[in-house]
Amino acid sequence: MIKEILKSLNLSELNHGTSTGLKHFSTSGAEKQPVYSPVDGSYIGSVTCTTEAEYEHVVSTALQAFEVWRKLPAPKRGEIIRQYGNVLRENKDSLGKLVSYEMGKSLQEGLGEVQEMIDICDFAVGLSRQLYGLTMHSERADHRMYEQWHPVGIVGIISAFNFPVAVWSWNSMIAAVCGDVCIWKPSEKTPLSAIACQHLLQDVLKANQLPEGIFNLITGKANAGEWLSKDERVPLVSATGSIRMGKIVASTVAARLGRSLLELGGNNAIILSEHANLELAIRAVVFGAVGTAGQRCTTTRRLFIHESKYESFKQKLLAAYEQLTIGDPLESKNLVGPLIDKDAVSAYLHAIKQAQAEGGKVLCGAEVLEGAGYESGCYVKPTIIEAENHFKIVQEETFAPILYIMKYNELTDAIALQNGVKQGLSSAIFTDNLQEAELFLSASGSDCGIANVNIGTSGAEIGGAFGGEKETGGGRESGSDSWKAYMRRQTNTINYGKSLPLAQGITFNF
Repeated sequence: MIKEILKSLNLSELNHGTSTGLKHFSTSGAEKQPVYSPVDGSYIGSVTCTTEAEYEHVVSTALQAFEVWRKLPAPKRGEIIRQYGNVLRENKDSLGKLVSYEMGKSLQEGLGEVQEMIDICDFAVGLSRQLYGLTMHSERADHRMYEQWHPVGIVGIISAFNFPVAVWSWNSMIAAVCGDVCIWKPSEKTPLSAIACQHLLQDVLKANQLPEGIFNLITGKANAGEWLSKDERVPLVSATGSIRMGKIVASTVAARLGRSLLELGGNNAIILSEHANLELAIRAVVFGAVGTAGQRCTTTRRLFIHESKYESFKQKLLAAYEQLTIGDPLESKNLVGPLIDKDAVSAYLHAIKQAQAEGGKVLCGAEVLEGAGYESGCYVKPTIIEAENHFKIVQEETFAPILYIMKYNELTDAIALQNGVKQGLSSAIFTDNLQEAELFLSASGSDCGIANVNIGTSGAEIGGAFGGEKETGGGRESGSDSWKAYMRRQTNTINYGKSLPLAQGITFNF
């Protein structure tokens, strides 16, 4: 099956390397990075890691392309993105399957990720006619003040394995209509999905006779990301990944006074009020905790249940977990696929052991699956653990389907517990009580970048700015006015009079 998928995406030749929008090239002596599927452990192919010389070529080509791209009117840039969105529609099924097979998420989630790309293309097309500035009244007669926005240049994009293509599109499609060019460094764990996206772009770029270097791809390990972070020719680096990685990127970029846009870890919680609709909540909690096998930055990792609902909801939760089907994510019957690799399995086991050592009680799961259908060794059972919020392991983000459940009495205490971690990405409350909902959304409520009422922590729409506070990094991507991150603001004052008055009434005569 995978051979047919690759062929349909023009990926039959698997020794792929660096891309500058319209052509691929590689150095014969360069390191090869093998790619294996966590679904069945099969070898898919190898990717040629970008060399430093190739990186220099990519940056040089990108700078030349920027000179052309930024002069193209924004609506015309939007037209290119519109065409790409249509290409994604035509290839949604194949690309969604590749994402699922390479990363391990369910086919529905793989298709949903491609749909997210299509949605952001649509958003970017509309945005291309709405890059508004402001006009201000000057204190000086016969003067006009206004501000406008210009592209920054090269945007470096470092993406993570859990969303192999969608997060790149959040950045690149918006950056492109803003007039920027992009250099994408995908996760070394999921490079083929990235290469497929680049291939699909090529036809659009060629058909419009555009230069190389508008959309670029570099492959490899951490060193490729370091090149982007250290490069003064790359004014903005958008990085999605772990807090540890984000801190390295942020400090490196800041050292050269560049700008970074960070989307890092989440330790997300749902508060289940005594006034909650339990049938509504159970679906949100289960999907939030086990979707993508717990490998989303918005995964529900902590659940605070009001003491009056604790026992009854715990039983609902355990019953729901018994119904979860685990296996090949390309089979529609399966709701939970594998973890990305065996290192992730080790982290899963370590977290469970640590939680037990700190006094936690495992209620279900805590098992690596073996036998037919689980040959990759990456399938685990979603796990529920009764724990305390102060446990060291609960304070950390483990990229695995582990849900810590706790009880509370007063809502203010639950909010304090929810906020009592270093991460601040997504949060939710289930309640039919207006006062509780409003408190949760107030300045005294959730300290996260995303706060929801009666929906879960996972599954953001592209129309809203996505991102979080504290160690989540403070970045905002996708919707709303996040486009401003990819541009530079310029304030302009025009004197159309015959005199030269100074601001603040200063007199300077000679």
